[in-house]
Amino acid sequence: MRSVYTISLRDGFKMKIYSNSPEDTNDLGLLLGTVCSEGDVILLEGDLGSGKTCFVQGLAKGLGFEGPVTSPTFVLIAEYRARIFLYHMDLYRLADGLVKFDLGLDEYFYGDGVTVVEWPEYGGDAIPSDHLRIRFSHEGPEARLLDCEFSGENRFDTYDRFRKAIFASKDDFVVEQG
Repeated sequence: MRSVYTISLRDGFKMKIYSNSPEDTNDLGLLLGTVCSEGDVILLEGDLGSGKTCFVQGLAKGLGFEGPVTSPTFVLIAEYRARIFLYHMDLYRLADGLVKFDLGLDEYFYGDGVTVVEWPEYGGDAIPSDHLRIRFSHEGPEARLLDCEFSGENRFDTYDRFRKAIFASKDDFVVEQG
């Protein structure tokens, strides 16, 4: 039996999505990947095991990448060639705020791909103001709450396309407006 997502929209810039399984979390990532554009920055927050990497695996698939995707915890940045480059960062190991500038993170954020950042709180001032932030939290053994919020002025189009794609997927989503 297919799980159902519940979406609650608030103020047009926030939505909450309930995922009942890792497969559903992966599918939501895939949906976002199909609407991403060059220059998009997606920040993923949540505890270890909350579904961030599972979501990125789906996003990569939505961008057209068919290979394995793993969390780049020890390499910090993994690059995947798809219809648009995917730059997957895991900043968990960055405790010193100065390190981010030595890595040239801004070249990824303002480059020719989609940049996904796990543990963005370690990116400090290098994180662009235009981004989609998704907070993952446990709602049960496999269920997750994805709290999505758009910030900034220039990249709203991807967020809006993601929201519209969710509404268009009537077979898979139950939409509740708040």
